[in-house]
Amino acid sequence: MDHPPESFIPLPPRFDPEAAPELAAQRFAASMASRRSVRDFSPEPVSRATIEALVRSATSAPSGANKQPWRFVAVGDPELKRRIRLAAEEEERAFYQRRASQRWLDDLRPLGTDWEKPFLEVAPWLIVVFRLTRADDGGQVYYSEESVGIATGFLLTAIHRAGLVALTHTPSPMRFLEALLGRGEHERAYMLIPVGHPAPGARVPVHALERRALSDSLVFDPPSRLPGSS
Repeated sequence: MDHPPESFIPLPPRFDPEAAPELAAQRFAASMASRRSVRDFSPEPVSRATIEALVRSATSAPSGANKQPWRFVAVGDPELKRRIRLAAEEEERAFYQRRASQRWLDDLRPLGTDWEKPFLEVAPWLIVVFRLTRADDGGQVYYSEESVGIATGFLLTAIHRAGLVALTHTPSPMRFLEALLGRGEHERAYMLIPVGHPAPGARVPVHALERRALSDSLVFDPPSRLPGSS
């Protein structure tokens, strides 16, 4: 595909880890290994400037045709957080009491979760991630699920690197968030992320510390299954 010369620029300066890639990757992996989903939040304030920087990191994510099909809604108002909690707990109560299979409930039990979600009021901020089904100007978006997923990963990483904690919360269904937050018909709630400092003495389940062996997650050069391959 031909492109006009003016549509490209030299690669801008990149992050320099001041270490060889192998060592830099190992250091980053060690840092991320300490990240945990937290449900015990402190009400200690987090500045609006911090939230802006976190979301700026998220919006640096790649996206299909650079359409950036995301919206991040930051909620710090106590009354609005309470309304979100009540609506989320209504959905969660129905999930735990009627919708979830017994196997699903059994898988959740080691995490110690239930339908009550006090952290939605305690955490100083809730960041609600929305996926756009079309651009604000009505144009098409591409690979929106994948793009928003990558941006959310960037956001969670930025939160951790800022010394804060978060939780990926997905009450289902989440259409109540679209109504409570006055979103457009082309915006779909994707994830609800409380953000803040951990409460003193915050605890996480032992089960959450378990990770599969790398050999169960990483495969190098697998043999092809295509006809005629050797």
